[in-house]
Amino acid sequence: MTGDGDGELRSPQRDSCRLGRRHVAVERRPARPGPAVRVLLTDGSGLTARQVATQLSSAGHWVEALSSDPLALTRFTRHVHRLHRVPRFGEDPFGWLDVALTVAHTRHVDVLLPTQEQVAVLSAAAESIHARGVATAVPEFGSLRRVQEKVSAYFTLRESGLPQPRTDIVDHGALSAWNDFPVYLKTPIGTASAGVVFVEGPGQLERFLALGTTDGSIGDDPVVVQAPVRGPLVMVQAIFCRGVLVASHANLRIHEGASGGASHKRSVDLPIVRDHLERLGEHLRWNGALSLDAILDETGPVYIDVNPRLVEPGNAWRSGVDLVSPLLDISLGRGVAVQPPGRAGVATHQLLLAVLGAAQRDGTRRPVVSELRAALAHAGQYADSTEELTPLRRDLRAAIPVITAATVSLGRPSASRRLSSGAVTNYSLTRQAWQTIVDHYRGREEVADHR
Repeated sequence: MTGDGDGELRSPQRDSCRLGRRHVAVERRPARPGPAVRVLLTDGSGLTARQVATQLSSAGHWVEALSSDPLALTRFTRHVHRLHRVPRFGEDPFGWLDVALTVAHTRHVDVLLPTQEQVAVLSAAAESIHARGVATAVPEFGSLRRVQEKVSAYFTLRESGLPQPRTDIVDHGALSAWNDFPVYLKTPIGTASAGVVFVEGPGQLERFLALGTTDGSIGDDPVVVQAPVRGPLVMVQAIFCRGVLVASHANLRIHEGASGGASHKRSVDLPIVRDHLERLGEHLRWNGALSLDAILDETGPVYIDVNPRLVEPGNAWRSGVDLVSPLLDISLGRGVAVQPPGRAGVATHQLLLAVLGAAQRDGTRRPVVSELRAALAHAGQYADSTEELTPLRRDLRAAIPVITAATVSLGRPSASRRLSSGAVTNYSLTRQAWQTIVDHYRGREEVADHR
């Protein structure tokens, strides 16, 4: 059972989407947090989970998290009260789900909030999750499939009229003969940057094909081949309630940190992006969080990726857009207010990513020392910038990951790569796991059809 906006208990309503008093168009006011609830994050390892935990806890909610890593990032903060060990999601998604629901029941959790790729299994098993009295905000599985698979995502964006780079869908057998370089190749299923490879020539293409065949990331499925686009990267986050856009934000990646992550960001106001989001959300009748990456060229945004989940809401929060509270409200069937755009020009940073990225730059200590000096002096890109990942105010434990990263990077810069890559393996969605989820959903639908 869960609490609604009036503090009464009731069962979660999957189809409930109350937008303001009458209609979404007349309610444009800041989001207000409802009564405190107990929230269990599906992932405690990633950057998004760490930022979401800070926001939920600051709003007065009780936060716990799941992770296969005992040293997950959310362990080192007062904002998460307990970290629960679970199997690796990519190895056994339904084994992970069984443990997650057991934890949710034992800990009297109100909301199971997706903060990483686990949204795929939550969507496929949404009915059974809600039947067990646990609320969550996920899209219909049919909609999720249209953005989770890279080939489907390309066609979904095209159908919605969102601009993309020049793109070819190439069968596995014909890919070896490709001769137009450079290009980005996208595996059918991939988490973070793991499923995207920049290929500059035939030699790299051969290595990509050999590795993809060995680790099973390609299989016999077609591959997305996209031409590069010049311009800064724009990170876009949005929350939808049954196809209606209720909150959105965009920020530029000012500086690249470890593994291509954004160590420094600045918020931007792009009305055309909101128009694109409204079109896409309505087309998919999307429910929950959705994030996109775009390159901002001279014609506007060109979209290069879409993910069925929330990605790093910290810059939005600092800019005045709360992406986390409406996701919680949608989970619980509460009324949701449409938020106005946030402030442009708000700078935030993630020192942990910056330090690890500096260590990976040329394999020496010098960039790490320079990064730490700038951060301590609030100079350069740290001037007028706020820490969004590990803020230290009343949370001294948050310094532990940064101190560890700095120590490792100064002692042996080459070892820093393991620190940044390890978290992704804890929550990544493998091709095999995705097929397991799809097969489960198909089987359930076949049973329902025969009733």
